[in-house]
Amino acid sequence: MRLAIVAAIVFGLALLFGLWGVWQVLAPGVDNPQRQLASQQEELEALRQQVSTLTRSDQISRDANRELQGTLAERDEEIAALRADVAFYERFVGGTAQRRGLTVHELRMQPRTDQGWHYTATLTQSLNRDAASVGTMRLAIEGTRAGRLETLEWDDLRQRDAAAGQPYSFKYFQQVEGDVVLPAGFQPLRVTVRLSPERGSEVDRSFSWADVTPRSAPGA
Repeated sequence: MRLAIVAAIVFGLALLFGLWGVWQVLAPGVDNPQRQLASQQEELEALRQQVSTLTRSDQISRDANRELQGTLAERDEEIAALRADVAFYERFVGGTAQRRGLTVHELRMQPRTDQGWHYTATLTQSLNRDAASVGTMRLAIEGTRAGRLETLEWDDLRQRDAAAGQPYSFKYFQQVEGDVVLPAGFQPLRVTVRLSPERGSEVDRSFSWADVTPRSAPGA
């Protein structure tokens, strides 16, 4: 009897030991999917961080490149303007410069208000380098209003009777600036610059309105 009991106890212990061994083998296998999921989630988060970092870096590079391109374009415009200025000055002070009489080299019109405009006229002369060219300048603007052709003279543009002309006095060139006002509903087509020197004949030069105004300006 005692032998049978001892045998049963030994058998039971052996069985428990075997079950414990089986559990040790199988238990890690049950836990593996959870650990794999956690590991994959960590890898996914790391990849997301990398993508976010690369995206920010790419945006920063694009912004920097765009800013650089803008700066280079500005410098190109400045250089072109300086070259144009140098060429302009050489026409008057250079040893081989061709001598020309009084003329209107350029006219620019810039909008100030709905009807107000600021003009800048560049006057030149190199025929007589020993004396200054002195006189007055006036503008006249042709256009349409209410379907009819109309010419606004200097008095109309300055909105006063017997308006004095814009004075000028220079040896080689001068920029003459001022403001004029157009009536409501007036559509400008052409502007004429009239120079009245103290000595000599009057000088007129006409410009298309589209050529002397910015493209985005009204009526351009």
